[in-house]
Amino acid sequence: MSLRLEQDGATAQLLIDRADKRNAFTIDMWQALPELLAQAAASPDLRVLVVKSAQGGAFCAGADIAEMLSHKDDAGWRCANQQAINRAQYELTRFPLPTVAMVEGDCIGGGCGIALACDIRIAGPQARFGITPAKLGLVYPLHDVKLLVDLVGPGQARRLLYTGMLIDAAEAHRIGLAEEAADDETALVAQICAASPFSARSLKGFVRRVLDGQGAEDEASLRLFAAAFEGADFHEGTTAFVEKRRPRFG
Repeated sequence: MSLRLEQDGATAQLLIDRADKRNAFTIDMWQALPELLAQAAASPDLRVLVVKSAQGGAFCAGADIAEMLSHKDDAGWRCANQQAINRAQYELTRFPLPTVAMVEGDCIGGGCGIALACDIRIAGPQARFGITPAKLGLVYPLHDVKLLVDLVGPGQARRLLYTGMLIDAAEAHRIGLAEEAADDETALVAQICAASPFSARSLKGFVRRVLDGQGAEDEASLRLFAAAFEGADFHEGTTAFVEKRRPRFG
C-alpha cells in the first residue's frame, strides 16, 4: 500500500510510500488517510505521530497530476476527490495528539498541505516547499490557505500562493513555514514523548481553539485547567521536580 501506519511504542509513523511517483497522492490515498489516523488515535500508548516519506527523498509532490488529468471531465470524480482531500486535511489538522512532518525533499502543492496540517514541520537539508496551484490555473483549499496564513502571516502566504515559487529549507525556516531545520525528527520526538501526554493533548486542543477564533476561557477550558491538578501527570511531574529527577509519565 502506498500509505501505511507503523507504530513503535509511543511513536507512530504515517509513511508515504510511492517513491516512483515522488509520493504524489491519489484519491485512494486521500481516502485512506482518515482511517489510518483513526487507527493511530485508538492506540493507548501513542504519544506522537510522525508523517514522512517511507524511503526518504520527496515528502510528497502533491496530487497525482496524471490521475487528475484522466478525470478532468468527470464532475463526479472531481467532487469525490475534493471531498477526500478536505476530509483528510481536516482530520489530520485535528488529530488529538502531537504531529510532526519530517520533510526530507520536495513538499509541493497538496504535499505542502499535508505538512501544513501537522503541528510541527522539520525541514531536512534537501527540503523544498512550494504551493503551486497558480502555475496550473487552480486554487488551494480555503482550509489549507488558513493553515498557511496562521503559520507565516498573510504577506508571506500571498508571496507563496501568487507566485507558486519553491523555497529551500533555510527560507522555510526563516519565514516560519518550518519550525526546525534538522536531519531527522529523533530529538524533537524524544522531547515530546518525555513530556506529559495529558499536557500535550490538552495544550494541542487549546492551540486549535485559539486558531479557530476562541480568545476567552469557557466552561470546558476552565474545567480542564482545574482537572490537571488532580491528575496522575501533575503528581508525577511535581514529585519529580521536588526529587530533582526526570519525570516518568505513564
